[in-house]
Amino acid sequence: MSLRSRGQELPSIVVPPPGPRSRELAARAVAVESPAFEERRTSRTSRSGTDQAPIVYARGEGSNVHDVDGNRYVDLTAGFGALVLGYGPNPATTAARAALDDLTLALGDVYASEVKVRALEALAGLHPEPGARVLLGLSGADAVTAALKTAALATTKPRVLAFEGAYHGLSHGPLAACGFAPSFREPFAAQLGIDVTFAPYPDEQAGDLDRSLASVRAALGAGDVGAVLVEPMLGRGGCVVPPDGFLPELRALCTEAGALLVADEVWTGMGRSGALIASRAAGVVADVVCLGKGLGGGIPVSACIGRGDVMAAWGAHGGATVHTGTHFGSPAACAALLATLGAIADGGLTSRATEEGARFRASLAAALGERRVRGRGLMVGVVLADAAEALAVSRRMLARGHVVLTGGPRGDVLTLSPPLTIASELLDDAVQALGEIVRV
Repeated sequence: MSLRSRGQELPSIVVPPPGPRSRELAARAVAVESPAFEERRTSRTSRSGTDQAPIVYARGEGSNVHDVDGNRYVDLTAGFGALVLGYGPNPATTAARAALDDLTLALGDVYASEVKVRALEALAGLHPEPGARVLLGLSGADAVTAALKTAALATTKPRVLAFEGAYHGLSHGPLAACGFAPSFREPFAAQLGIDVTFAPYPDEQAGDLDRSLASVRAALGAGDVGAVLVEPMLGRGGCVVPPDGFLPELRALCTEAGALLVADEVWTGMGRSGALIASRAAGVVADVVCLGKGLGGGIPVSACIGRGDVMAAWGAHGGATVHTGTHFGSPAACAALLATLGAIADGGLTSRATEEGARFRASLAAALGERRVRGRGLMVGVVLADAAEALAVSRRMLARGHVVLTGGPRGDVLTLSPPLTIASELLDDAVQALGEIVRV
């Protein structure tokens, strides 16, 4: 990727962000949006000592996003990791636009579109075992909801085992299994109705695999766990990579206990972590795989892909038990999905994520210190002293034209998930900026 390409340009800040137009629009949003978001910004401003007022996006192209004040940024977040091909125009946006011209909406699970049939076939083909079946959705939370329902039907065991630090979405089913922040879950605990046990998520840098697996064994020992829900690598939880033996051991324990292994690949999948399916790259076949975020290249679509014998439970109720929605499997979403899969394959983007990600992490480690940097592929975490420093650094990066996010349960990690197509020069420029901002 070259800086000569449109959408692969260095930052250009003409007005210190947020500029006057961003501030005006943000104030209008505050007046009508849920107050949670402004309260969060106010809290972050107080904690970090830096203004956390938002910029407002106007347009994007490739790895660049432009705000309403005329500033050009390099987007190192790519829509929470969803824009694996970058901003349009790209194969996903082009395919979605053409599909909309042909057919705005089919009739869901009653009368499918032709492109939905092809999308289902492509998704089923991602599972290594023949006979896999698919449930479509709009978001990663939809896919996890479908997976939890599948486990309940297939095993008749109600309990779920999840992991501390993991984020699976905020719909009621996934929220019950959200180990990221108790504050997300606790106000709604009486409504959730799912019995979830949380085990510690092991970190390859911490040497805590045995403690994690002991907790898993203890939870599975009761015999009533139907699903073990796991991210092959924590995403919002701070880009934590587990030890190599973690997923294979988890697979073996699930098989022994008669529980389904559900791999939440919403963030790690679609090449983000250097593989189309990260659990497969780890040598593990999950019973159910959840995909989202990058699946549509930024167009909302998700999928729950399960082994044939597991998904057969959906057909054991005479069609009376279903999981569907008006916009699940829309023509535009399915066209984007197919185009994204094709672009990842044709562009060798999984290999590029592996190679470029390794180079990026090595450069960050050289600039910031090896212990600060973790991740896999183009899913990278930079660990800072605390949340206050992370928020302050993110704002200083924004002032220099780089969009980054904070993550981790303590908010002390910069989570970097740029497009898989980002130019190497843009990553190098970001490393230089971080090195100048962060005190080693």
